[in-house]
Amino acid sequence: MALGFSALAFRRKLSRWYREHARELPWRGVDNPYATWLSEIMLQQTRVATVIDRYQEFLQRFPTISDLAKADEADVLALWSGLGYYRRARMLHRGAQFVEREMQGKLPGTVPQLRTLPGVGEYTAAAIASIAFGESVAVLDGNVERVLLRLLGEPEDKSAQGRARLVAIAGMLVPPAKRGHRAGNAGLVEIDNPAGDHNQAMMELGAMICLPRSPLCLQCPVMDLCRTRGEHATATRAKMQSRTVAHLLALRKRGVETEVLLERRAKEASLMAGMMELPALPLDATEGREPVLRLRHAITNTNYYVQIFTESSASGQGKDALGVEPSLVEQIPAAVGDLEWVTTSKLAHLPLTGLARKTLQRLQMMSVPRLKMGKE
Repeated sequence: MALGFSALAFRRKLSRWYREHARELPWRGVDNPYATWLSEIMLQQTRVATVIDRYQEFLQRFPTISDLAKADEADVLALWSGLGYYRRARMLHRGAQFVEREMQGKLPGTVPQLRTLPGVGEYTAAAIASIAFGESVAVLDGNVERVLLRLLGEPEDKSAQGRARLVAIAGMLVPPAKRGHRAGNAGLVEIDNPAGDHNQAMMELGAMICLPRSPLCLQCPVMDLCRTRGEHATATRAKMQSRTVAHLLALRKRGVETEVLLERRAKEASLMAGMMELPALPLDATEGREPVLRLRHAITNTNYYVQIFTESSASGQGKDALGVEPSLVEQIPAAVGDLEWVTTSKLAHLPLTGLARKTLQRLQMMSVPRLKMGKE
């Protein structure tokens, strides 16, 4: 399988660019495989800017695999709230318990061993093995795929054969493992990891230069090796769907405390199982009422146009014979056993859905405390 260019020349150009232009991110340059594992899980389908603070908070709350393994799942989900794709948090938690139980608390360093962990697939195993342990194995995410296809001058190919070919080509570009060490405060510290640096450079190139739309080709360190020099042909993406939904903000006083009514999603739910949210309302129950808040919230391929109602958002319509407006609480379709009154001061510590967290923050019902990092 021919590349059409020198792999060594490519690596040198990419490495030089990465050393000069790589972003300073908290999970880079760390000598902590657990932190690398955490960052790779958090970064899946989540923007870097969103992950930075949450990554640091998570490490402060659960600084070791052992700490994470001993934690309650609800506490893990609460800290993950707002990052979305909550299955990642559950699998990370189960993975930590697996490492504690089956591997004496030590994260393994090879792809085959890492693949035995819950929630660790081909990409994540390769990323951890190369970045944290220096294994000469290629990482192939969406950014790297795009870089390779443009280098080769080929259109997007979503078939298994197409992906296998890209895996092979990515592997041809990865430098061999070469590990050096020096004495450090925490024992031996790695000073040379060409495979891990190469994989991070490939992902960085796709994220910062070889963009999906309007790539910055004139700033690309390997432009002279690229056959495309621009956008490549891609498969038609599924269109985003739109859906209008309504939720209820129900409050009550208990002494000096304020409580808000929440609904817990079923444990068997296919999406955000066991998470807590504001109770959903049927749209016909809100007819003629004015929401106290409107917002848009995207989940996977659906844009949700969300309306938040309170009991005071009365319509003046549909009153009974005594002139009383029907209660919106009575219109909640969820079972009573799935509803719970929660003190607002405890909201930040609950496994809230991203939409619930966003809504409650917009309505100034909660704030998210930021954990202090380092010395103040």
